[in-house]
Amino acid sequence: MRIIARKTLLRFMEEHPEARPAVERWHAIVKAARWASMNDIQAAFSGAKVLNADRVRFEIAGSNYRLVVVFDFRREVAYIKFIGTHDDYDKVDALTVSQF
Repeated sequence: MRIIARKTLLRFMEEHPEARPAVERWHAIVKAARWASMNDIQAAFSGAKVLNADRVRFEIAGSNYRLVVVFDFRREVAYIKFIGTHDDYDKVDALTVSQF
């Protein structure tokens, strides 16, 4: 999959270096993926929570951080919509957030 907003992930890792290994692992898995459905995502990430038909929340670094991504399976694109601390995540609406 092509990941839109890679710079956002890089900026986040600069601000939260302790999250770097987990974010890089997530990025590598998603970039190599050829997913066709939410079931494919959940098979790769058992802790992922499907929020609606195209939006998924991932727990990063032992759930210290949250990542919300919109997937366009037909185009094989993943759009980063939010990445932040668990506390920051609690302050947004995961179904509509478009931080970037």
